[in-house]
Amino acid sequence: MTPPLMDLPLAMPYGWRLMVDTLTRSRRSWLMSQVRQKDTKPEMVVRRLLHSMGFRYRLHSKELPGCPDLVFSKSKRVIFVHGCYWHRHDCKKASVPSSNVEYWTKKFAENVARDNKVLSKLTSLGWESMIVWECQTRDADALASSLSAFFQN
Repeated sequence: MTPPLMDLPLAMPYGWRLMVDTLTRSRRSWLMSQVRQKDTKPEMVVRRLLHSMGFRYRLHSKELPGCPDLVFSKSKRVIFVHGCYWHRHDCKKASVPSSNVEYWTKKFAENVARDNKVLSKLTSLGWESMIVWECQTRDADALASSLSAFFQN
């Protein structure tokens, strides 16, 4: 699918001045539609690794709080694969945009609060949780050892 290119740019309010979006409305819409919530590259890395280690799992269980990425029902364990940017990992990928800082700071704080709330709900229901960060998926050996440790406890 190719992105639409014809349209006039949008004028967006930015504080007391007007900032023009460099993309057209249809192009911005197309671009945002390409951002995935499921089956992301880091998630696929974790899924392939777990499968190769002999683990079987369910995907995105809506019955559990937070809709975990991977659910291991027999052992009551779940894994979330979080993007470092959106979920605020302590790494270089978790930068704050230089424009509209107040909005983004609030948005990121709400994401972190929601993540913590989901983890505490899962713990109260008797589930063990693990978060795999996007940057951790680059080192397969280290990731494999941390996943093995999670299942050996």
